[in-house]
Formats: sequence, structure tokens, C-alpha cells
Amino acid sequence: MSKHSREPLLHIATIGKTVGIKGDMKFHDKSDFPEQFKVGSSFLINKKDRITLTEVNEERGLVKINNLSNPQDCKKFVNAKLFTTYEETRENCHLEKGEYFFFDLEDCEIYEDDKLLGKVQELDRIGATNYLIIVTDESLVESGLPKSFLVPFIEPFKKDVDIKKKRITLSGALDILEAS
Repeated sequence: MSKHSREPLLHIATIGKTVGIKGDMKFHDKSDFPEQFKVGSSFLINKKDRITLTEVNEERGLVKINNLSNPQDCKKFVNAKLFTTYEETRENCHLEKGEYFFFDLEDCEIYEDDKLLGKVQELDRIGATNYLIIVTDESLVESGLPKSFLVPFIEPFKKDVDIKKKRITLSGALDILEAS
């Protein structure tokens, strides 16, 4: 059993249908880090099998995999999901100051003025904006507030993020919760 088999996998792209007669395949990037998809990059397609990108054409959204050039050989990879591990993501993707991996934000507690509002369940991108999907703290739900709410993860809402303490401080989130 490899060390990666127990680690959760992140779905970062999907291979689409074959295009043309030279083994090109449509490529659907689901990640925030297109730079990780380069010639020679290798990704899991399930818990144990890997494929390698042998050509990448970002402009056309096409890739070749495993040096395959016959569309018949490529067909078995149509709709294959590409996965990576959290560890590989940290190694291969560079964050700028103030940027975070979605998986690091999940399960962070959300505070406003030292009041616990809830916990991040996941993040979702709507248009160009990332939203925190927050499960409301039970005490607030008991007082009649919704069980969950969305807050844009941008200024002026985002005040402080401490990944080590799993704590995010927001401003204006209580107003959004009360209006939800």
C-alpha cells in the first residue's frame, strides 16, 4: 500500500473526448493552478494508476497523454478524472501572500468580533469570486438563524486568516447571516 493510497485525493482536471487523428484529447482544468499541467507532469486517475502529460496546448485546451498518438488507444481515458494529493499540491503550486488552498480553509472556524458564527464547510467559486460556505454554529441556529450561509472570501469581508489555528475572522458576515 503506497503512502498516497490513504491520503484524500483532489480532483483537479478531467480529460475529455479525443480530437483529431493524432491522439489529442480535450482538457478541462478544474484547479486554480494551471501551471501544474506541464509536459512531464504525472497525475493519478484513481488510487493507484497514473498518467503523464506528454504534450500540453493551453490555447486549444488539448493534451496528449502517455505518448499515445492513436485515438483508439486514447479512448479508454475519455472522461478520466485527474487527481493529486494535498502533499503534491503544496509542492507544485505556488501561493502568493494572502492566498490559501481551499482544503486549508475547510473546517476553519469563522469569527466576527470574537463571536463564533460557524465553520467553513467548503468553498465555491461563483463567477470570479470565491465564497465560503459556512455551517452556522448550533447556538445561532437554535436562535432562529439559517443552518448555513455564504460569505464572499474577499476584502472587505476577509480580515484575518490563521490556518494553523483554523480560524478566520470576517467583517460583515453576521449581517449576511441575519439577512440570509
